[in-house]
Amino acid sequence: MSEKIAVIGAGSWGTALSVSLCGNGHTVKIWDVNEEHLKELQQNRENKRYLPDVKLPETLKISFTVEEAIEGADIVLFSAPAQRFRSALEGALPYLKPEMVLVNVAKGIEQKTLKRLSEIAYEKLPKARYVVLSGPSHAEEVGRAMPTTLVSASNEIEMAEYIQDVFMSEHLRIYTNTDVIGVELGGALKNIIALGAGIGDGMGFGDNAKAALMTRGITEIARLGVKLGANLATFSGLTGIGDLIVTCTSMHSRNRRCGILIGQGMAPAEATRKIGMVVEGIYTTEAAYELAQRVGVEMPITESIYHVINGTVDAREAVMSLMTRRKKHEMEESI
Repeated sequence: MSEKIAVIGAGSWGTALSVSLCGNGHTVKIWDVNEEHLKELQQNRENKRYLPDVKLPETLKISFTVEEAIEGADIVLFSAPAQRFRSALEGALPYLKPEMVLVNVAKGIEQKTLKRLSEIAYEKLPKARYVVLSGPSHAEEVGRAMPTTLVSASNEIEMAEYIQDVFMSEHLRIYTNTDVIGVELGGALKNIIALGAGIGDGMGFGDNAKAALMTRGITEIARLGVKLGANLATFSGLTGIGDLIVTCTSMHSRNRRCGILIGQGMAPAEATRKIGMVVEGIYTTEAAYELAQRVGVEMPITESIYHVINGTVDAREAVMSLMTRRKKHEMEESI
């Protein structure tokens, strides 16, 4: 199988997936809103800015217009940051054909509207052939062909299986799922918990605290997910606990690294600037906090991180508040 694929967004993840897809024999064209960045890719045949030391295959074509990238594509892969997904999709709309499959790899919840990214896609294209590709994956490792597993999720299992076939290789194993809600929420909300894990690391806490944070974190993620119609089992899989583990424990994780700086006393805005790339958890924390309030779901870790990010409490006060909450049976807050 050899497909024509347009990649919208030449950050680290879009670049890594482009490299992997070229390795599978597909025809891949990549485009980005930043023309100077595209010129650098063309000149260096390397994404020195976001994915250094990974050579771009000669077969990967750099497109300088979104129209040229999408023309004739079987698949359009969106790898823009979550808060820019709407604008990226709107920019592509004039060139999309009904038969094209849309794949989104961003992880987040849109601020203000509090919509998942699939909801935005269906708002703009009610009959979209939409697939979300998510799971425990760092671009730095995928770009270097290190073993990685992902989940292809769609409301139509045939679409999920099609993307499974396109992306799967000896380095990249793809599973399928029809629970788009659960897959999207697991990928988005784990970034909040990773911020918290980083804050704890920055404050000098140990493994005990991180284990507790991750375990109670997946509990509140699942609580919100089930309330919104997700399958509980999804949160015990790759896009739930799997993605949570990799993001909370690795220095590849921007969210964890940002949290470390906050835990060391740096202001959240300054910490985000120092990371130098989009820290999705900062935006998702606010959206998830508002969403939980709207649907009446208790998310104490998310709420605490929200207040830390907004400067209404400092990190140590937030930890004290969590540790001294009223006594409970462990299963009392389980789904």
